[in-house]
Amino acid sequence: MQVPKPSDAARSLFASVMPDDPRAVVKPMFGNLGAFVNGNMFAGLFGERVGVRVVDEALRAELAATEGAGPFGPDGRPMRGYVAAPEAWVHEPERLAEWVARAFDEVAALPPKARKPTKLER
Repeated sequence: MQVPKPSDAARSLFASVMPDDPRAVVKPMFGNLGAFVNGNMFAGLFGERVGVRVVDEALRAELAATEGAGPFGPDGRPMRGYVAAPEAWVHEPERLAEWVARAFDEVAALPPKARKPTKLER
């Protein structure tokens, strides 16, 4: 499977829509980016697409029904619980930032992800 790489413009957009909260941590993931809170991913960049995790099923359905939205992640293996924001939102970063903030708030309310022990700690 070929993993798409994001452009500098996509990386900049992703950084610009992150919440201004010290708990939001952006890390590289397989050549792309993931944004985490308490160890749980709330948003990601896969190629040129920004995806958000939407825990609330009604909100997820609302975003998924938006023209241009779609599955997030590799073709044939989308990430469950995530929706790719419409590509047109590149020109509406404030709208994208709203959904990223919603995802952050929802995921921040989840229990922190337990850290897996390293091979040396096992």
